[in-house]
Amino acid sequence: MKKDVSSLLEPFPVRLNQPDRIRKALFECVRPFPDRIDSIRSGNGLSGVAAVVLWLISPVQAGETPVPDGAKVYFISPADGAKLKSPVQVVFGMRGMGVAPAGVEKENTGHHHLLVDAPLPAGETLNEAIAKDPQHLHFGGGQTEAMLELAPGRHTLQLLLGDHNHIPHKTPVYSAPITITVE
Repeated sequence: MKKDVSSLLEPFPVRLNQPDRIRKALFECVRPFPDRIDSIRSGNGLSGVAAVVLWLISPVQAGETPVPDGAKVYFISPADGAKLKSPVQVVFGMRGMGVAPAGVEKENTGHHHLLVDAPLPAGETLNEAIAKDPQHLHFGGGQTEAMLELAPGRHTLQLLLGDHNHIPHKTPVYSAPITITVE
């Protein structure tokens, strides 16, 4: 017998006073376990907080955004091996996909992340949101270029496309790394 879990979620926005995304998170967490609905309703099962935690750590949502064949990101400028003065203008290119801001879930889109003197994430880290720090710059507004203040010396740059949640796509889309020298 298939149970409707939507009625299970009705009390949560009132009791937790949380935005609709929490309600959706609870639905996604409970949906695979229809046999547990009654115990959750009665308070003997997962609490709302535990349900959200399980949803947040669920591997099902990580790195699942598909990409079309042939999608790629690349640097329009600077060129690999360039010698430049700071600030450095970096222009991103993309082929086979479109740019959409973070938070906008639209098929065949993503937004740029620029890795500065940092290795490309590998293994399980490709299933997580891309770090946000001075070495992992997010362009979640859909930007396609940036001015970077870089210290004098040699720097490696690499692009990595993120989905609406800043997570690399199912087949990660990344550029070849380039090396520049700031004088």
